[in-house]
Amino acid sequence: MIAPLRRTALLAITGISLYLVAPALLDTFSSWQRLRDIWPGAVALIIAFEIASLACVCLLQRLALRRPRWLPVVTSQLAGNAAAKIVPGGGAAGSALQYGMLRRAGLPGASTASGLTAVNLLTFATLLALPLLAAPAVLLGPAIPKDLLQGLCVALGALAILFAVGAALLIADRPLRRVGAAIQAVRNWLLRKRPAISGLPDHLIRERDLILGVLGKNRWEALAGSIGRWLLDYGALLVAVRAVGSDSRALLVLLAFVTAQVLAQIPVTPGGLGFVEAGLTAMLVLAGVGVADAALATFAYRLASYWLPLPAGAAAWGIHTWRYRERQGLPRRSQQLDPQPHHEQRRRYRDKE
Repeated sequence: MIAPLRRTALLAITGISLYLVAPALLDTFSSWQRLRDIWPGAVALIIAFEIASLACVCLLQRLALRRPRWLPVVTSQLAGNAAAKIVPGGGAAGSALQYGMLRRAGLPGASTASGLTAVNLLTFATLLALPLLAAPAVLLGPAIPKDLLQGLCVALGALAILFAVGAALLIADRPLRRVGAAIQAVRNWLLRKRPAISGLPDHLIRERDLILGVLGKNRWEALAGSIGRWLLDYGALLVAVRAVGSDSRALLVLLAFVTAQVLAQIPVTPGGLGFVEAGLTAMLVLAGVGVADAALATFAYRLASYWLPLPAGAAAWGIHTWRYRERQGLPRRSQQLDPQPHHEQRRRYRDKE
C-alpha cells in the first residue's frame, strides 16, 4: 500500500515541478527554428563532442569492470543513461537497469556492483573539482577561443591541471583531508542551525580507497577517462555558446556548465528536465550571453546531451536483449534447432534394431 502511495506522490511532485518550469522549457524549445542561424556544422560538432564524452564513460566503466567485452558495456551504459533521463529520480533506475543488463551478459554480481559504484564516485568527484579551474581565474580567464589552435591549447591546459589535481588526491592523503575539512567547515558555517557534521575527511579517504581498490593498475587511465567525460561535455556547451556568436569568458561558461550538471541531479523531474534548461539559460545570461542566444545555446546543447541519447539508449537495449536472449532461456532463432550429433542418432538407430 505504501509503495503505490509513494509512486503517486512522486508523480504528483514531478507534474507540479514540470508545470513550474514549463515556461523555461517553452522558451528553450521555441529556439529550434533558429538552429539554422548558427554557423554551419556547429550542431554536428556538438553531437561529436557528446559521443566522445559517452565513449569516455564506456571506457571508464570497462576499466572498472576488469575489461570485459565492449558490447555489454556500451549497450548497458547507453540504455542505463537513457533510463536515467526519462524516469524521475532516474539515477538509481539507470544504474539498476545497467546492473541487470551486465549480469544478464554474464558479468559477476559483486564486482559489477563495486565497479559501477566506483565509476559513479569518480565521475561525480571530478565534476565537483571542475570549479577549481574557474574559481582562481573567473575574472582573468580568456574569452571563448575563436581559433581552433587556441581552443586546443586551452583544452590541453585544463586537462593537465585537472589530471595533476586528481593525481594528487589519488596518491596523497593530506590534500584530500584538507579538501574534506574545508568542505565540512563551509557546510557547518552555512547551515549553522542544523547539527554540525564531522568525520568528512576520513569518509573521503575511505571512498578514495574504495575507488583505488576497484581500479587497481587502471587508475590513471580511469582518471583520464573521467576528466575527458566532463571536459568533452563542457566542450559541447562551449561550441554551442560560440556558435550563437557570444564571446563570453570560457571560465564563466564552465561555472554555468557545473551548475547545469548539479541541477540535473534534482530527482523530481527526469534528468533534471526543466531545471537544467532554466538554470543553464540564466547562468549563461549572467556570463554575458544575450537572453535569446542563451536559450538557443541551451537548446542546441540539450538536444545533443539529453534528447538524442534517448533513441540511442532504446536501440542499445534492443541489441543487448537480442544478443543475450539465451541467458534468459529464450534462444535466438539460430539456436532454437539444436540437432542431435550424428553419432548420437546412429546409436539410437542401432538400439531400435
